[in-house]
Amino acid sequence: MGKYILKRIGLMLLTFFIIVTISFILIRLLPRELPSDKAMAEIMEARWEALGYGKPILTQYLIYLRGIFTSLDFGTSWYIDFRAPVLELLIERLPPTVIVNLLSLIVSIPIGIALGVWAALGKGRPRDGIISILIMIFVSVPSYVYAFAVQYLLGYSLGWFPITVYSLSTAGGWLTPKMIYSMIPAVIALSFGEVSGLARFTRAEMCEALDAEYMTFLRARGVSYRRAVFRHALKNALVPILPTVIASVIGILAGSVVIEEIFAIPGVGQLYIRAIELGDYDVFMMNTLFYTFLGLVSGLAVDLSYGALDPRIRIAEG
Repeated sequence: MGKYILKRIGLMLLTFFIIVTISFILIRLLPRELPSDKAMAEIMEARWEALGYGKPILTQYLIYLRGIFTSLDFGTSWYIDFRAPVLELLIERLPPTVIVNLLSLIVSIPIGIALGVWAALGKGRPRDGIISILIMIFVSVPSYVYAFAVQYLLGYSLGWFPITVYSLSTAGGWLTPKMIYSMIPAVIALSFGEVSGLARFTRAEMCEALDAEYMTFLRARGVSYRRAVFRHALKNALVPILPTVIASVIGILAGSVVIEEIFAIPGVGQLYIRAIELGDYDVFMMNTLFYTFLGLVSGLAVDLSYGALDPRIRIAEG
């Protein structure tokens, strides 16, 4: 198991390096636009030349890596926040992203698992068919469609919530009731896809567990149906379900990139889109590092969690 973990970490780091390299090359091939202000344009051009932006791509990449490994210098922003270190920009934008994604997980995980279990217990009944149809519809629709629908219905038509998230000055902080209240539409929009995906997977695992031979054996021994379901079938079904919950973190993070833009949430996702739109190279790279690292670590956690959750699962040497 120890060898497998080291091997997986090595492959994760190699994958991380390849993705970062490709992203760096592609973003640096895009042309930079100088501001119309001549004085500012001269300052920026001189600074870019000093940083080696005019040198070959490989040389630029080596300079970039040297800055990261020697002084944790991930570069500076030139358009979003002039001369601000991109690491500080990312840290500044983390709180709203973490809050929205955490709230979405808190909402979607219990609802998704409960719907999946309820559908499995009513397999072949009308409720199973209705839930299955709704799951297929919700899984097939992108999160931004839900965002516009929720924004229009709850914000514009009914007026229950603001159309966009309150600003920090208006709400008085990231964790105030007023700020959480304004984030509810974004949380709802993010939760649709995760609830449906988790419900579909839970239903499939529960149906398999309910049809297993040990359920027949338990019933033959006089164990009540409720006890057999919740003490045995659900416990066994959760083994593959819980790693899926870990993977859903990435699904929500990916969806929040667009959701943050629609609901004007000043988070990492909105920062990513701004960096792409404005061609802010270093900000784009910082966000790419952030999302890539989270995705790879989550994938590693999913793999290792199977053995941790069920001791019968062993990683074979390969």
